[in-house]
Amino acid sequence: MALDTMDGFVRDRFAAVRDAFEANFTRGADVGASFCATLEGETVVDLWGGHADEARTRPWEKDTIVNVYSTTKTMTALTALLVADRGELDFDAPVARYWPQFAANGKAQIKVSHLMSHAAGLSGWKQPLAKHDLYDWDKMVDLLAAQAPLWPPGTQSGYHALTQGHLVGEVIRRITGRSIGRVFREEIAEPLGADFWIGLPASQDARVADLIAPPPGGAIGDMVQSEIQAITLDNPGVDVSETRTRAWRGAEIPAAGGTGNARSIAEIHAILANGGVAKGRRFMSEAGCRKALELQIEGEDLIFGAPARFGMGFGLPGPMIQLPNPNTIFWGGYGGSLIVIDMDARTTFAYAMNKMGAGTVGDMRAFSIISAAWQALAA
Repeated sequence: MALDTMDGFVRDRFAAVRDAFEANFTRGADVGASFCATLEGETVVDLWGGHADEARTRPWEKDTIVNVYSTTKTMTALTALLVADRGELDFDAPVARYWPQFAANGKAQIKVSHLMSHAAGLSGWKQPLAKHDLYDWDKMVDLLAAQAPLWPPGTQSGYHALTQGHLVGEVIRRITGRSIGRVFREEIAEPLGADFWIGLPASQDARVADLIAPPPGGAIGDMVQSEIQAITLDNPGVDVSETRTRAWRGAEIPAAGGTGNARSIAEIHAILANGGVAKGRRFMSEAGCRKALELQIEGEDLIFGAPARFGMGFGLPGPMIQLPNPNTIFWGGYGGSLIVIDMDARTTFAYAMNKMGAGTVGDMRAFSIISAAWQALAA
């Protein structure tokens, strides 16, 4: 990629971050992408470049946004942490305290913390679904309320790929009387002036980059080897082309349907990196932020088939994912998007792109850029 197709800025000490970002384009790993970093609440890297479509007819602009799949979960988790910090939500309480119908079929003892850490045993819907069912909020949450757990809750994690957003979102709706997308917009995104949406208005469609599906063998459905994985990942299945439709973009799918860019992702999560304060405004207490660091469950994840460590709504470092500072949380989205929040360094790193790689939660394109940023911090 030629330099004239990249834009943005880096503070002097982060010059190597620009080189790493550009290298992804040079080797053909990216078509269009953005990367942003904040430090002590200040944006120190904000880069974007390439093209918003596979045919390379539309440049990736400063305000280009894109579906980031499961990086959306971090926005849902942050919203839940905010509501809990106000004293309206108790993570240790049974879900049924807020959502009485949820107690059906042996779920009376499932805690909100189990929803936040993928340990509720509800990683997918057992009833066969069509793609358009995902856009029917009431149907999706009613099915989850009636369904029996797929494994004993609280004993093991199993990535709640699509269901987590509906589960946490319905608890928040029951508490606040507002949808998760509206609470997020009114209490986080709009006060920050952050361009991230859970439920995108049609007026914003022209700015959305087209996601480019993963290479053969790299799709989420290719992971399926067990019945639980099939229920979780193949019902209704993930169709990347659906992200180009008005129905997907407009629906509130708070585990996978969020639309934004690296700038909005990094600047929103600066709330957690900086003890509850972002852009001069206090959103929550430092103790409320640090709830995200509390280990909820670890061990072999039933969906990933690999070890995982989950805090309150975020992944935690461990043997599989080693990060420089212990008080760090992260998560990523199908195809490659990623957010890392380092509470020790008071920094956030975010990456969003349109060319999807193989895998479900981030990939090495983001980590190569973030590694350059961490090295700059240590210098």
